[in-house]
Amino acid sequence: MAIRIAVDAMGGDNAPEAVVAGAIRAISQAEHALEIVLVGPEDTLNEVVAAQEDAADLPLMIQHAPEVIGMGEAPTAAVKSKRRSSIHIGLTAHKRGDVGAFVSAGNTGAIMAASLFLLGRIEGVLRPSVPNIYPTIKGECVALDAGTNVDCKPEHLVQFARMGSIYSRRIFGNTKPTVGLLNIGEEPGKGNEQVKAAFNLLDDTDGIHFVGNVEGREVMHHAVDVVVCDGFVGNVMLKFGEGLVTAYPIMVKQELAKMDASPEAQKAIKEVITAVTKRCHYEEYGGTPLLGVGGNVLIGHGSSSPRAFERLILAAAAVAAEDLAETITDVFVA
Repeated sequence: MAIRIAVDAMGGDNAPEAVVAGAIRAISQAEHALEIVLVGPEDTLNEVVAAQEDAADLPLMIQHAPEVIGMGEAPTAAVKSKRRSSIHIGLTAHKRGDVGAFVSAGNTGAIMAASLFLLGRIEGVLRPSVPNIYPTIKGECVALDAGTNVDCKPEHLVQFARMGSIYSRRIFGNTKPTVGLLNIGEEPGKGNEQVKAAFNLLDDTDGIHFVGNVEGREVMHHAVDVVVCDGFVGNVMLKFGEGLVTAYPIMVKQELAKMDASPEAQKAIKEVITAVTKRCHYEEYGGTPLLGVGGNVLIGHGSSSPRAFERLILAAAAVAAEDLAETITDVFVA
């Protein structure tokens, strides 16, 4: 049976063209085991879809939503005033059970506010969280929070560890995911008061495999499957990583200009660097779920390309297939 996903066709800097192109690519990659509902102004979307070759034969539907929440709008005010937005209508379809997940690369604050309003928090979850995925030398590391909760209490970090472990287990196949606390040193007792208290709580929490503190330099070496931190630290780490991905090719080009290397050698070096940085690019993952709300909601990068939307939608299909939100509910409510 095909998985049906609702996609905010008006979310992101390159919408709706990049969204529609990405949706078509995702359907192709899923070998038609995927149905997509594009949510947005019907006339606009009909025109964009009609411009795509072979789109008429694909399981691609349109759900009319006359209003759009802009990237720069105040989230809470927009959610209250625009009840017929593509975000509202897409989330409502998910709440009704018409689709298995909802995805958007639009206004992150509005997606979060509308998700909490329409789907609610899972019972027992104090703070929903958006993780980031780091490709390491041995696989993926789930890092959370990535910026949605900049001020956290120690108990919030414990819940991030629990939700991150479920995500790592169900989506990346880690049967017993290891959890680390991001800190300035590996020894117990290191760090500020927040992380010291979180260390003790994590160490006493059943149901997670806590291995201790992890330094930032160890994340890409896959010290753990899940690393937890507050959203302030997590977002700094995320943005620093994005900067490295774009800076390394420039630095390599600068160094190659100083070398007396053959054109063949320069080409080979550039190909290796391109392949490595591609593994770290957000396009390869597309987006990540909003963990802790009562549904499967995935948030993509605002500047997503067709490739990024393809990966975002496929990630949503995987989350919907596992019904990640229901799994988290089972753990927290038990």
